[in-house]
Amino acid sequence: MASGNGNSNFIVVKDLVKHYVMGDTVVEALRGVSFEIDRASFVAIMGPSGSGKTTLMDILGCLSRPTDGDYCLDGVSVGELSENRLAEIRNSEIGFVFQNFNLLPRTTALGNVELPLLYEGTKKKDRLRRAEEALGAVGLKDRMLHRPSELSGGQRQRVAIARALVNNPSIVLADEPTGNLDTVSGNSILALFKELHKKGNTIVIVTHEREVAEYADRIMSFRDGLLVRDEWRDGRNWEPKYSVG
Repeated sequence: MASGNGNSNFIVVKDLVKHYVMGDTVVEALRGVSFEIDRASFVAIMGPSGSGKTTLMDILGCLSRPTDGDYCLDGVSVGELSENRLAEIRNSEIGFVFQNFNLLPRTTALGNVELPLLYEGTKKKDRLRRAEEALGAVGLKDRMLHRPSELSGGQRQRVAIARALVNNPSIVLADEPTGNLDTVSGNSILALFKELHKKGNTIVIVTHEREVAEYADRIMSFRDGLLVRDEWRDGRNWEPKYSVG
């Protein structure tokens, strides 16, 4: 994806609205959300169930389109793209990390990590090299030929992170990445995200836990489909001048 805005305004969300129709009921998942995220940021999106954070993650990951409003990724208006182009962006520009790992159980760690490269038609020699490098980056080079059942929960999540990184994506989106891990493994994964961020990766984590969000440099808190608080490590804070009902 061609860069449109340099290091700033990497993600621009303006008046974002998302409605779901469930029978006779219209669920307002997002109710007019606006914010910007710079390149190479480490952001946590937090809030309770039903706050809109997962819906927002789906839109940022080009898995869902907003009902109204604009979302620009690196200067490109995502809402104007075809389904094929969205699929290309998901594969090449966005790395996904999920709570349940989403690994193929009968495939080795190496095979799981090379999957995105297989989908885009990368030659086998290059696939293997890049998959090995990605596993090495998360400390699993000695577990390349192990299947998920032969790995701990923390190791499986590291495989998932390596898979997310193998295409050198513009942004890594992690949805509750420590939700299925014990405290020690979870802290190890969060420390890994910190290291990846120091190397220049843009990382957005969705969580309902404040302790997890504290690893980020910016915490965006959602409630009832609205952004209700925006905090930076440098002390900048923003809160709306309206109450949330």
